[in-house]
This record gives sequence, C-alpha cells and structure tokens, in this order.
Amino acid sequence: MPMFLFASCLSLALSLALPAVAQADGKPKQLVMISFDGAHDNALWTRSREIASRNGAHFTYFLSCTFLMNKAQAKAYQGPKQRVGKSNVGFAKSEDDVRTRIANIWGAHLEGHDISSHACGHFDGKGWSAADWKQEFMNARLALRDAWKNVGVADKEPQGWEDFATHDVKGFRAPYLSTSDGLVPAEKEMGFEYDASLVTKGPALPQVVDGIYRFGLPLIPEGPEHRLVIGMDYNLYVRHSKGAEDKANAKTYEDRTFDAFEAAFSKQYDGERIPLQLGFHFVEMNDGAYWRALDRFVSDVCHKQDVACVSYSEAIPLIASRGKPQQG
Repeated sequence: MPMFLFASCLSLALSLALPAVAQADGKPKQLVMISFDGAHDNALWTRSREIASRNGAHFTYFLSCTFLMNKAQAKAYQGPKQRVGKSNVGFAKSEDDVRTRIANIWGAHLEGHDISSHACGHFDGKGWSAADWKQEFMNARLALRDAWKNVGVADKEPQGWEDFATHDVKGFRAPYLSTSDGLVPAEKEMGFEYDASLVTKGPALPQVVDGIYRFGLPLIPEGPEHRLVIGMDYNLYVRHSKGAEDKANAKTYEDRTFDAFEAAFSKQYDGERIPLQLGFHFVEMNDGAYWRALDRFVSDVCHKQDVACVSYSEAIPLIASRGKPQQG
C-alpha cells in the first residue's frame, strides 16, 4: 500500500492499474521501481525528490531508523544480539539534521513515495529469529512515530504523522540483503505487505510467501563483457573500482551504468514487460557516477509511452492485475 492516505492510494492505484491491463498491443505497462537504502543524507533527499518530480516518478525509500535518533536515543538503542549504542551506519549528526530529515520524509510521503523500512542499525540478520526481526521493526516504528517529539518540535508534527508512522510503512529491505527464516513471519506480524530483499537471475515478478510480496533486485549484464551484476549502485561500485573512490574514471563508470540500465530496460520494454527494479544508496560513490546515471535513466524512460515509474506498493496492484502471482 502506498505511503499516503488510503483514499488517495486507492484512487492512484486504480488510475494506474486500469491501463495496465488494456494496452493497444495487449502488453501491460512497463514498470520501473527505483529504491534507496538508508535514506539519510538530506541533500540526496532533496535531489531524489527533484528527480522524481521532474519525471513523474514515485520512488521507494528504505529508511534506517538510527538517522532519526538524538544522542540520548543513540546511547539507549540496542539491536538484536548487539551491544547497547551500536550501529553499523552511525546515527544522526544532530537534532537539526533529524528535523530536516523528518520534514523530507513527510514531504516525500505527501508526494506519493513509499517510506519503507531498512530496520535501524544495519545489522546482518541471517541468524535472527522472528522475535529478533520484530524487535528491530518495533525499534524502527517507534523511532519514526516519536521523531518530532524526540527532537523538540512536537508542536510542528504534521497531522496524520502518527498514523502514517504506525500503519503506512508497508515494505522492508534487509541490510546486506541478508535474511533468515524468521523474517517473513515477523513481517507478517508487523503488517508489512512486501519485502525487497531478494536477488533474482534477471528481472522477475515477485513471489507471494504467506501473503508477503517478495521482490528481488535483478542481475543485469554490465560492461564490455556483459557480465552479470546486481542492479544496485554499491555492487557496481565494487565491480568498477573495487569499492574505492576513483574520481578520474567516474564518467566511464557513469556511462557504463547508464548503458546497463538502458539495456536491461529495453529488453523488458520490447519483450515481456517484467518490472525492472534498481537499487541505490544515499551515498555518492565514484564522485556521484551512479546518481548521475540514475538521473539520466529516469529522465529518459519515465516519459516513454506505456511506462510507469512507481513505488513498490503502487506496483503490487498493477502486477496483481496480470493474473495470479507465483506462490513461494
């Protein structure tokens, strides 16, 4: 379900779903789902929202909740099987930093983007039980729900924020894309509708596991040798420069990334119209090469006929309209 009010959600979903089953050539719309892990750097909040606005796109933001915590909360936070006060991705720089971030979150929510969960401390959950996952999900829910109050601006909290934070966060992506058997039961108990933690051999329709739509980032061909790589900026960063900054070759990396995205898109757009998912982080690697490729890609494809650049929750009814989804 989209991260805004239910009535708006239903209206938008229907407006997108109707043409998806009735194209002139019998093909469904080509869906493109762009997502961001972490969702912390406020400059990149601004930039991503501008890219989306300019191109009629909706994105999905997988938020790490430690970036909503003030110093006192950071000292008290404890992830499953972790020491108190630990986070693999750090915490908010300041309370002003949090105030700007929650304003961005609310603005994005009102614009129709998904605000989803990336848990809190970016820990590897491969050994976690359902109770461990639920603990981390509750930490995230409470951090989001109480964010305005915790940084001293309760009087500025938008009407509807508590309901949004408690009920409208419907998706999750696991840090490191690392999951366990306890994940789906915890997601179901917490009211999630989709998970985006898998990796697939190529673009693929989601499986439905115990009522949860399970999406996967695809392996896509990239580079002169067309070797497969996960369609995510970090994996491209490791492929291109072994995970070390290489500004001198940033334009080459940007062009290679753009070409890979375009080829993956064209294969589906001209073919079976399987949704294309691409993932990013709120970090500009290799001098921003991957964000520039993202901007170029979104600016090119989201305006094409029979293309919808949508959030994951918007994609679900469009995918469901194709017929019975695959059961996991």
